Amino acid sequence: MIDIEVEDPSWTAALPEAEAVVRQAAEAALAREGTAGAVTLLLTDDESVRELNDRFRGKDSATNVLSFPAPANPEEHLGDVALAYGVCAREAAEQGKPLSHHLQHLTVHGVLHLLGYDHIGDDEAEAMEGLERAVLAGLGVPDPYAAGEGEHERPRTS
Repeated sequence: MIDIEVEDPSWTAALPEAEAVVRQAAEAALAREGTAGAVTLLLTDDESVRELNDRFRGKDSATNVLSFPAPANPEEHLGDVALAYGVCAREAAEQGKPLSHHLQHLTVHGVLHLLGYDHIGDDEAEAMEGLERAVLAGLGVPDPYAAGEGEHERPRTS
């Protein structure tokens, strides 16, 4: 089950299909890994993500996406993902890509974190980025790390 909460109306004002875009990306990431667990996705504002980032990571700044893996549980809830509208919209504009594509990328990225993937070391990052590329290609989203697609740093996430 995928539960989506739109806390910041800026998401649907800028992207009326935001919920569908997020659901599609999360479903694709879970299907790629053959996982049927539950995920909660929060489309919120920069201040809410800043508060979460400060509280749980000790970083007093907004970031694009945060993932909170859940401990093992009988409900098979994998965890929660929070996405900050202002940061995501700014990054999409700076990178010259549609907000929908950037949102799908960051949703896939966040869900992969819930599945245990990380990008701390180069090997881990390459593996995770390869999975992101594969999932996004299936959604018709161009490679977010390819040259010519704008500036692409690895997402600033937990």
